[in-house]
Amino acid sequence: VSFEVAIAETDLFILAARRLTQQARAAIREARRQIESHAALHPEFLEARQPLAPPGYLPTVPLRMYEAAERADTGPMAAVAGAIAEHVARALHPSSSQVIVENGGDLFIISHRERLVAVRAGASPLDGKIALAVPAGEMAVCTSSGTVGHSDSAGSADAVVVAAEDGALADALATAAGNRVKAPEDAESAIAWARERAELRHILIICGDALATWGEFEVRPI
Repeated sequence: VSFEVAIAETDLFILAARRLTQQARAAIREARRQIESHAALHPEFLEARQPLAPPGYLPTVPLRMYEAAERADTGPMAAVAGAIAEHVARALHPSSSQVIVENGGDLFIISHRERLVAVRAGASPLDGKIALAVPAGEMAVCTSSGTVGHSDSAGSADAVVVAAEDGALADALATAAGNRVKAPEDAESAIAWARERAELRHILIICGDALATWGEFEVRPI
């Protein structure tokens, strides 16, 4: 079944074996509590555009965001949507053997079978025309855009999609790679940069009518 759960800025679309609204609310509240409590003591956590040194002991969600920021050369908040999506998916997994959590275009998938993730790309002629075939297992698939939605991007890519096993890392790298795409000819170098930063499963960039992709997943027409 599919259902939505929203608390403050966190607005999730969830697919699970049954409606797990209360469990999802509890997981969102816990993730937000960790982030907000940490930010109250360290306001730079919310504002930084560069990696920060983690200050001593940290709960799981902020720690994953610090670690992702270090590898992607961004501020920790570049990883927030992916980190929360993974946290909620893992919290729901004991009650549902398959779970998909979507948080503002960032997915965390726990599935027994292949899933096709369609790519939305704004005004690009490729918008909604291709999908990433994500195999069974656990995988984050995060998207950043300089032309669509509320992503904070310094680039002009219509879509930068990163698949990795860590939700925070996939989110931060999608943002960071997108910042490097000012024109279609920048896509290949942005992919090379992202591959040097972390062990990705796939990365796909759409800018206008140009498509660049690297990785182990199949890209299929819809």
